[in-house]
Amino acid sequence: MSDQELIKQLKEGNESAFKTIVEKWQDMVFNTCMGLVQDANDAEDVAQEVFIQVYESVEQFKGESKFSTWLYRIAVTKSLDHLRKKKRKKRFAFLQSLFGVNEEEVIQDPEFHHPGVKLENKEQAAVLFKAISKLPDNQKAAFTLHKLEGLSYQEVAEALSTTVSSVESLMHRARGNLRKILTDYYQKNNG
Repeated sequence: MSDQELIKQLKEGNESAFKTIVEKWQDMVFNTCMGLVQDANDAEDVAQEVFIQVYESVEQFKGESKFSTWLYRIAVTKSLDHLRKKKRKKRFAFLQSLFGVNEEEVIQDPEFHHPGVKLENKEQAAVLFKAISKLPDNQKAAFTLHKLEGLSYQEVAEALSTTVSSVESLMHRARGNLRKILTDYYQKNNG
């Protein structure tokens, strides 16, 4: 069944169409979220939020872009929102710990494991993903969609509601920033 037919059925209230959409797209949504939030539990939570939004706002999907583009846009937005909330919570927890309001230890980020990374590359991947996490949100989103999800610049532009030239610029800046972050990391840890 085509995406258009599934969307039509979902708009008509067919819950099995929604189940089919989730089954068809859950890996792509999870991997996109994982590339951005870099924590499996958080990525699962965000992916669930993505599908909840799809269900609740399917009427807004007009079919002017591909369904996958709309889905990527929601996944990126939800992932970046999650990261912003997490940063606010960390800052608040840090302030609380400074002033002695909260005796709980601030939890550090867990080790990162992406489903597409082979075991022998995990250490290098962890370094790369930590570097990606330091990029500004728009660069992180463009880099993740292009390099990790394999989208073309045109598809990334559609998913991020921007132009191809903006994506090219974001990718250029992301590569430059990653080069600097990784150079600094390896100089610090190997020299």
